[in-house]
Amino acid sequence: MTIEQRAHPWMALSAPGALQQMLDEIGVKDVAAVFEQIPADHYRKTPLDLPPALNSEIELKRDLVSKLRKNGDCETNLSFLGAGVWQHHVPAIVDEIVGRTEFATNVWGSYQSDHGRNQAWFEFSSQLGALLNLDVVQLPVYSWGCAIGHAIRMAARLTGRRKVLLPVLADPERLSVIRTYCQPSEMEDHIEVVTIATDPTSGRLSIADLKSKLGPDVAAVYFENPAYLGTIETGAAEIAGLARAAGAETIVGVDPLSLGVMMAPGDYGADIVTGPVQPLGVHMNCGGGVGGFIASRDEARYVHEYNGFLVSIAPTAEPGQIGFGLASSHQNSYGSREHGKDWTGNSTYLWAIAGAVYMSLLGPDGFREIGDLILSRARYAARLIGEVPGVKIVWPDTTFKEFIVNFDDTGKTVDAVNEALRARGIFGGKDISTEGHGLGQAALYCVTEVHSAADIRRLADALKEVCQ
Repeated sequence: MTIEQRAHPWMALSAPGALQQMLDEIGVKDVAAVFEQIPADHYRKTPLDLPPALNSEIELKRDLVSKLRKNGDCETNLSFLGAGVWQHHVPAIVDEIVGRTEFATNVWGSYQSDHGRNQAWFEFSSQLGALLNLDVVQLPVYSWGCAIGHAIRMAARLTGRRKVLLPVLADPERLSVIRTYCQPSEMEDHIEVVTIATDPTSGRLSIADLKSKLGPDVAAVYFENPAYLGTIETGAAEIAGLARAAGAETIVGVDPLSLGVMMAPGDYGADIVTGPVQPLGVHMNCGGGVGGFIASRDEARYVHEYNGFLVSIAPTAEPGQIGFGLASSHQNSYGSREHGKDWTGNSTYLWAIAGAVYMSLLGPDGFREIGDLILSRARYAARLIGEVPGVKIVWPDTTFKEFIVNFDDTGKTVDAVNEALRARGIFGGKDISTEGHGLGQAALYCVTEVHSAADIRRLADALKEVCQ
C-alpha cells in the first residue's frame, strides 16, 4: 500500500521532497546523520500520541475556541491571586497607544527613523527613575526574575565576589530563575546563593542572621520591599548600611505601585533596584514576558555593567532641539556578542511604552492615590477575613497589597478552600502550604484597586460558608 505524502497544513517545509532536498543540500543521506551526536538513550522509545492534523482553518478555530472556553478568567470570576502577576486596572488609552503600528510593529531601524520611539522609551526610563529616585533605568528585560538575575551578576562583576544573600521567604518562581542565572557550582561563573532567615514575629529579614552571613565574599544582599509575602521591610536602611560596610552591593526589588506611599529605594541606600513592569499598565498574560526593570545611580561603574539597552538624551547641533538615542550599546550582547556584559535577553520593550503612558496618566498625585487605595482595601480585606472563625491573618498590618491567610484552625486545606471558592466564582489566594516556609495551610491573598468593598465582603461571606 502506498501512503500519500502531502504537506502538513501548518508546516511550510513539510511538502513532499522538501526534506530530501535539504539533506541533499547539506550532503548527508538521512536525518539520523544530522543528529548522530545525540545519544541513543536520549530518544523517545514511543511516538508522541498526537491528534490528527486539522486540515482547515475552520476546524482549527473551532478546536482552539472550544479549548479556550475551558478556562476561567478574572473578568467573569472574582480573583484574589497575585504573587508575581497582579490584577490592576489598565486604562483604555494605554491599550490604544501600545496598539499603534509605529510601536506594536517596530523592531529596529536607525537613530533617525526611531527618534520618536527612542523618546517614548526615554520617557519610561525617566519617569520610573523619578519614582525610584535613581538616574539610570534600563529598558525592560523578560521578567522580574530575569532582572534580579542580571542585577546579581552585575554585582558579582562589580565586586569580584561570588556569593549573594537573599530572603529564605522568597518567591519559588523568582528564586528558580535567580539560581539559573547564578549557574551550577560546576560552572566557572557560579554564584553561591545563601538564604537569610526570617524574624518569625514580623516576617521581615533577621538582622542577626544577616550580620552572621555578611563577609568579604558576599557580592550583594537582595531583598524585596514589599516582600514576596507582602511584608514591608522597615529595616531597609539598616540592611543597606550593613551591606555597604561589608563591601557588598544592595539590590532591592520593589513593586512600583507601592512607591506613592513608600519611601523610594534610592532614598534608603539601594545600589541596584529591580521590579516588575506589569503593574504599570500591562495586562495579566500567560506565556509571555511581562517585563522586569533594572535601575541604579548614574555612576560609570554601574552604567558600564548593564546588560541591555539604555536610552539617553543629548543636545543637537540645532539650538533648542534635543535628540534621543541608545547609550552604551557596545557592551551588551548585541554589540559584543559572547563578550558582552551579559545576555541581553528577550525584548519586552513594548511594555516600556505601556509603562510610559500609564505613569504619565497617574503622575505623583495618582501614585499616591492608588497606593492609599490599595493599602486601605487590603487592610479592610484582612480585617474581614480575620473575623472568619478559624481563619488567621499572619503578620497583620505589616503588608502592602498581599497578605497571608492561615486556615489551620478550620481543619481544611487551602486546596479544599480554593476549590469551594471556585465553585462560587471566586479565585482564592495562592496556595503556599507546599513551599516549605513552615506557615501551615496558608494562602497568599492579593487585593488591589480593582476590588470594591462589595467584592471584599463577598469573599469574606464565601469564606464563612466554606470554612464552617
